[in-house]
Amino acid sequence: MLILLPPSEGKAAPRRGRPLRLDDLAFPALYDARGTMLDALTDVCRGDAAVAATVLGLGTTQLDEVARNAALREAPTARADQVYSGVVYEALDVASLDAAARRRATSWLAVTSSLFGLVRPGDRIPAYRLAGGVSLPGTGPVATYWSKHLDPAVREAAGRGLVVDLRSSTYVPFWRPGPDLAPKVVTVRVLHEVGGVRKVVSHFNKATKGRLVRALLEDGTAPSSPARFADHLTGLGWKVELGDATKTGTRLDVVVAEL
Repeated sequence: MLILLPPSEGKAAPRRGRPLRLDDLAFPALYDARGTMLDALTDVCRGDAAVAATVLGLGTTQLDEVARNAALREAPTARADQVYSGVVYEALDVASLDAAARRRATSWLAVTSSLFGLVRPGDRIPAYRLAGGVSLPGTGPVATYWSKHLDPAVREAAGRGLVVDLRSSTYVPFWRPGPDLAPKVVTVRVLHEVGGVRKVVSHFNKATKGRLVRALLEDGTAPSSPARFADHLTGLGWKVELGDATKTGTRLDVVVAEL
């Protein structure tokens, strides 16, 4: 099973650790594509800081993010699951899992990254600032760039197993399944239900996805189809509704009333 996660905009900058080594990251076939993206980001950030901030969609009070990006090749690194510090990762809390669940995290989880394409939880990366909607000189739109490179990596990681897609809408264009793989893809949406009314609420969505992944890692079962995945989540105590199969996968709604 492959579980695709979004990154978090918030990142914890490592204070110490060896510099980035692209050739040590998982998915080695992405090495050249990562190098091109890294060069594009650092180049723009080594120029005029105000121009770089505009390109990255940052405000004038965030020029420290530009300076950090400019030094990414020399910056300290840490495990990706420690660098990503948003709500999903707080709820997932890989570090507190038992040894077996942590091993599953290593082989099941992949984070969609604007800078690195895909990373595993244990990959050592620096803190960076690059949103999925940015367009960089030299590479163009980040999402379009990665859409040309990620399919072989996703297929290799998924093997013959199920792909559970928990990415946010910004990162969906980075990779879309082909018709042959779509039957093995389930896309998860979280709905908050209050008084019979359902809506998507960002915090509930992110926290619930983190808790959901944690439950899957702790249980250790790897369902082989969207229908079996829905049944499995029901057995774990979640309220779920499985939609129809589409050309990009089968949508599964997770309905929560409280966090």
